[in-house]
Amino acid sequence: MSDPRRTPVNPRVAAKRLLGVVEAPSFEQGTLASVSQPLVDLLREPGGGRDRQLCMGETVLIYEQHLGWAFVEATRDGYVGYISVRDIGDAPEPTHRVTARSTHLYEEPDFKMREKTAISFGSLINLVGPVNERFAETGAGLYIPTAHLSLIDENEADPVTVSERLLGTPYLWGGNSSFGTDCSGLVQMACLACGIPCPGDADMQEEELGVHLPDDAPLQRGDLIFWHGHVAWMADADTLIHANAHHMATAYEPFAAACARIKEQGDGPVTSRKRLELCP
Repeated sequence: MSDPRRTPVNPRVAAKRLLGVVEAPSFEQGTLASVSQPLVDLLREPGGGRDRQLCMGETVLIYEQHLGWAFVEATRDGYVGYISVRDIGDAPEPTHRVTARSTHLYEEPDFKMREKTAISFGSLINLVGPVNERFAETGAGLYIPTAHLSLIDENEADPVTVSERLLGTPYLWGGNSSFGTDCSGLVQMACLACGIPCPGDADMQEEELGVHLPDDAPLQRGDLIFWHGHVAWMADADTLIHANAHHMATAYEPFAAACARIKEQGDGPVTSRKRLELCP
């Protein structure tokens, strides 16, 4: 059975690529759009619970707009869900990515002016040009500090270093930003910043990321540790970094202590140790 989280079909419409695979009244190619708000929830059904989040500038394919909701598929990872039609707009080609933990957008290129809004690490920005040594103008007519940006095709080198930039970020179930993240959101943000394709949920990540390590293999920075429903990075041979509900934050934790705590709380032993081929 296809995973409904990545199968764009509902009672009214399906992605055209699923013609002959699923039954639906209509099949659509999908229209590319982008998130126009700082952060939006990707819902499992209209008005329902949050599955994941999308940051400003991230793109989706819209298969349907119905009663104020857009049925979409996130282009970053194929995750399917619903977002408000008010939170999407045209999809200008992004030129830059936010690499600071967060940054602000201003109505004038002046850091003494009151900010318009805050946006997260990983947001995608279309710039129309530099304004001065501090600011550049976005395609939306707002201004952003250039020190907080990198070119869209400049990947970071180490996903653990990216995760360390997010230490202290509040834990948020389904979160995908520096304003709040869960365990798989942290891993996905770090991987995407390094140009590593990464699905959205921990079970998908366990299935698709890296290669399996033997239980007795020495662990190193950048290895991924999985439990049932949870994932963490190794910051070094003995220390995890993970977004977790125990600390309600992204935090370091001794590996042995985390294993004992997670087993004691009823979530079982480690299910996989994996190494990304791109990590040293």
